[in-house]
Amino acid sequence: MANGIPLTDDDRWDWLETIRKQAVLVLEGGAEGCVVTCSCLKRKYRDVIRLASREADDVVVRFVYLRADKELLLCRVRARKGHYMKDDMVASQFEALEEPDETELDVIPIDVSGTLDSVQHSTIDQVHRVMEGKA
Repeated sequence: MANGIPLTDDDRWDWLETIRKQAVLVLEGGAEGCVVTCSCLKRKYRDVIRLASREADDVVVRFVYLRADKELLLCRVRARKGHYMKDDMVASQFEALEEPDETELDVIPIDVSGTLDSVQHSTIDQVHRVMEGKA
């Protein structure tokens, strides 16, 4: 991606499996939780991460889906100085995106059109609600 070339499915498989396995190792090592960040653009990528709940006892997987429209992300990318992500890469991400649907009950959608502070607070609030069984 740093070279302006979008990743393919083949590029992602080993990486996704490594992320999942590392998270499971952290949890098996006694951690109370583990946060993994990545762009699981397609359902099949999220399914790879979901396998963690089958690999270890008491693992619960949740996804925070940071929802934004293309125009908002283009504005934010253009405001970055010296970052590798350019307009064409944003476009390729949206072409690959399979938005989570109502059958993916482990996804917490978050609207990111607000300020960074409001998005952070909303995310934390929603995650806490889910963890407490109130959502």
